[in-house]
Amino acid sequence: MNNKYNETIKMLTPLQYKVTQKKGTELPFDNEYNNEYRDGIYVDIVSKEVLFSSKDKFNSGSGWPSFTNPVKKTSIDEVKDHLHGMVRIEVKSKNANTHLGHVFNDGPNGNMRYCINSASILFILKEEMKDKGYEDYLNLFDK
Repeated sequence: MNNKYNETIKMLTPLQYKVTQKKGTELPFDNEYNNEYRDGIYVDIVSKEVLFSSKDKFNSGSGWPSFTNPVKKTSIDEVKDHLHGMVRIEVKSKNANTHLGHVFNDGPNGNMRYCINSASILFILKEEMKDKGYEDYLNLFDK
């Protein structure tokens, strides 16, 4: 466990802990953000680092929130995952090493599909971004 985030990690729910710290997976379709399509950003539940924007979110039919791109590629790590007898690419947050989900090359229009567990992220509504210290990301929603 990263000492910098120990207190935050202690406050996670059992599901959030299982997903973020033990590489777990929440149930498809029965999670908080699968059907969330309002404007806003998604941040790492542990570090609060910005990861994804609603502008890059799409309905993949998988049952988990899916995005074509991270806001900044430097905010995530992609690591080969050999669990469950498969070879996949795990997506982790760069700063807190939070397990987020997996990335696949079957997104829309030749893009990637970042398949992310709701239990590993928090949604910040566009209208709340300034008050919560994310005003530098409001330009993501400029027309």
